[in-house]
Amino acid sequence: MDAVCSDLVAEVRGFRQRFPDVRYVDLISLDIPGHFYGKRYPIEMLEKVAAGSALKLPQNCVLLGTQGGLFKIGDYCFNDGDPDAPRRLVPGTLKIVNWEKQPLGQMLITSSGTEKPIVFEPREVLAQVLERLGRKGIFPVVAFELEFYLFDRQLRDGLPQFARDPLTEDADDQPNMHIERLSRFAPVLDEMVETARAQGIDTTVITAELGPGQFEINFGHLDDGLRAADWAALFCRSTRGVAMKHNYRASFMAKPYLQHPGSGMHVHVSLYDEAGNNLLAANGQRPLRHAVAGCLELLPHCMPIFAPNHNAMRRLSGTVNVATRASWGFEDRDACLRVPESDAKNLRIEHRLAGADANPYLVLAAILVGLEQGLEAGREPIAPLNEDRGSGIDFPLEMLEAVRSMQNHAQLREGLGAEFVNVYCENKRQDHLAFLQDINAREYRWYL
Repeated sequence: MDAVCSDLVAEVRGFRQRFPDVRYVDLISLDIPGHFYGKRYPIEMLEKVAAGSALKLPQNCVLLGTQGGLFKIGDYCFNDGDPDAPRRLVPGTLKIVNWEKQPLGQMLITSSGTEKPIVFEPREVLAQVLERLGRKGIFPVVAFELEFYLFDRQLRDGLPQFARDPLTEDADDQPNMHIERLSRFAPVLDEMVETARAQGIDTTVITAELGPGQFEINFGHLDDGLRAADWAALFCRSTRGVAMKHNYRASFMAKPYLQHPGSGMHVHVSLYDEAGNNLLAANGQRPLRHAVAGCLELLPHCMPIFAPNHNAMRRLSGTVNVATRASWGFEDRDACLRVPESDAKNLRIEHRLAGADANPYLVLAAILVGLEQGLEAGREPIAPLNEDRGSGIDFPLEMLEAVRSMQNHAQLREGLGAEFVNVYCENKRQDHLAFLQDINAREYRWYL
């Protein structure tokens, strides 16, 4: 047994000692739309997998559409025999699930690091970007911030209802950022934080956001980009589970209300060398400007990643603190790329464009490719919003146009992998067309 297997066996055995009532563990991984898929394993079998027994799942699980269906993408799904692909356990991710009625565990799995990685698996895409940056002596430090809405658990005519204030039983229908809202919703928010911490996630600041029932929870900064994205993915899963326990729905939908702010995924990224020096702060912050330029140039071609569905595109409609063009600025929340005030050691870029329902592995991978290419090209960016409020680069606001812009972009294909770009774009194109195959009441009202 090699050292990795030995450590995994010790992790499983330690878990069983701490949680003797747990009989099953969910082995989970994120697909292209950002949903978890996987299998529920008896804890005894998990120990065998940890010791080296094969773990395989269908390769095409990664290709599922938003509603779980399979699309014909090249030879995948319908002409490839639906083959299995090896997966491995991600060390350090075996944690207790405390929002279910029965004791349960969960653990991340991935094809990354196996003898045959799935090149379009989101976690593998990010792993390849991070590995390439490491070879160049570039080491990111990353922190995610996720906004979400709480709704009443019961829908009405298929529509979400405002969350009920647990103290007054009234609907929380007044948009504000008052600190008292944190107190009124403390039981569910506190359990969300504690549950996230039980998953190993370093949760920090909690904010009552502007929308009714809208909140934001931030995570600590990590020098491991894969783990940072793991945290974001696992946080969404645990937050939804805790909300259901408290008779709410938690949703990371990017734009649930037309009249209220959408929910974003804000990603803070700084870049360091092997000695721990902040690369962005060198030479009078010239690398910062180059990195910004690269991100802005690539951004219009990454829109299917940052706004991965029809609803996410709705969020980019000029509401408060959401950019409608690729822009940047110092301490400016109207910009796609905000440079927060900080000392040279902590100088970073906050990428604010992605919707909260975007895939965190792919969002981070796309951001890093933009930073990487900007540092290498060495170009100056457009004027910041602080100097010119009209500064910006247009980006697509419709999915099919966005897919066309992404599909054949040479630098993006090189940075993220050509096969991934092909698969991802076709998945988004077919998912969008499937979404449009419905005639709603408004269409009859307008055209009948």
